[in-house]
Amino acid sequence: MNTQTSGSPSPIDFLRSGRMAEVNVAILGDVVLDRYLAGSTVRVSREAPIPVVVCSGEADNLGGAGNVAMNLRGLGCRVFLAGTVGRDEAASRIRRHLEEKGVEARLFDRSVPTLTKTRLLCGGQQVARFDHETVEPLEAPAVEESLAWLKALLAVGAVVLSDYGLGFCTSELCSAVIGAARARNIPVFVDPRGRDWDKYRGATIATPNLGELAAICGPILNEDGAVVRAGEKVRRETGLEWLLVTRSARGMTLVGEGKVVHVPARPLEVYDVSGAGDTVIACLAAAVAAGFPIEEAIRFSNEAAQVVVAKTGTYPIAASDLCAASRRELVSQEAAAEICRRWKEEGQKIVFTNGCFDILHAGHIDSLERARGLGDRLIVGLNSDRSVRTLKGPGRPVNSEENRARVLAALRCVDLVVLFDEDTPAALLSELRPHVLTKGGDYQADALPGREFAGEVVILPLVAGLSTTEILRKGRIP
Repeated sequence: MNTQTSGSPSPIDFLRSGRMAEVNVAILGDVVLDRYLAGSTVRVSREAPIPVVVCSGEADNLGGAGNVAMNLRGLGCRVFLAGTVGRDEAASRIRRHLEEKGVEARLFDRSVPTLTKTRLLCGGQQVARFDHETVEPLEAPAVEESLAWLKALLAVGAVVLSDYGLGFCTSELCSAVIGAARARNIPVFVDPRGRDWDKYRGATIATPNLGELAAICGPILNEDGAVVRAGEKVRRETGLEWLLVTRSARGMTLVGEGKVVHVPARPLEVYDVSGAGDTVIACLAAAVAAGFPIEEAIRFSNEAAQVVVAKTGTYPIAASDLCAASRRELVSQEAAAEICRRWKEEGQKIVFTNGCFDILHAGHIDSLERARGLGDRLIVGLNSDRSVRTLKGPGRPVNSEENRARVLAALRCVDLVVLFDEDTPAALLSELRPHVLTKGGDYQADALPGREFAGEVVILPLVAGLSTTEILRKGRIP
């Protein structure tokens, strides 16, 4: 696999820059239509002691290999997908989703219905799932056509085998795909299923969860040593270069080539793990295809998994989600503009405010929380150190722009921090064009620089007696 040189950007930086559009990934696997019936229950049926669910909404999206494709498209990659569908309405829905997202697909016909999973949700929680999943192994002609399709693709940076055990990823297909990809030095990523892992021999990496690994080697304690021993044993026996075990609340463990890496998960409230494995393998493949080392790639995929498990239903990751979740570094103005554009496309209301935020105090927090309450996303424009010196004098700022950005980014109400070097944020606002521009104090709305680039201007009240200048003068916070 390719590796980045020292000083290269992180996967998040690469994502923010929009360069994921340069990454091409091919996926072969079981394409599923995920359907959701949402409703509420207020009574018990007279026919049986079961709740009556009154459905109020219905939606669908892609699952299985289709969800891997949606995750990769959400990152901005160019995506090629091979799978099977029946001759039914579910197949039409799958094709519409793929066309809308710009996935280039080769879908073979199944003689049985399209693979479909229907989930019943009450109050946002799953209460039942109904699967239509007749297994139909891929026949020899389709295996040959899939291989020819893959070989015809140009400049693919990674291949993903998304095996849900539903017929597409036969031993013949997997062996042929791995052989063809490795002959061209293309890494192969496998989401494994079942007990026959010999068909994955020669793949670059497999990404089982703990249960899938246990299906091969027996029960495993979710403890570092036990996972490493089991993972290394299976990796050697199945001829895999790497094995990445996803361990739910314990994060991920990578084993291979004499190396062990544990990546912890952040404590959070988990709403739904549906599709999290698809997100992991998609982000892993994208990062490695972009040239990042495997250790950086798994941390990138772990961050993405943390985002999707906090959502209800199968939720493909979006670049804006990851950029907002990984705010430890300053975002460039170009990346901020792209993130803002995508948020708008998702129908989110964007609020912008700006300032020096040299010594963060309760007045700042009050203004930021009020600003966030005016919309769905809050972008904070931060004066650079040079800009602060121009505005406040040679003794300022007290804290560097990097440290000020980190403090702001740690606030729950802040979604993005972007630096500007000018005396005013007018040029930045011309790029972002938020729905709302806010400012605290006795400013006049019609006198704010850049006001013409915002939908509306809101002046927020100040907390009396609190200002950075006064704090520095007195040497204490009132």
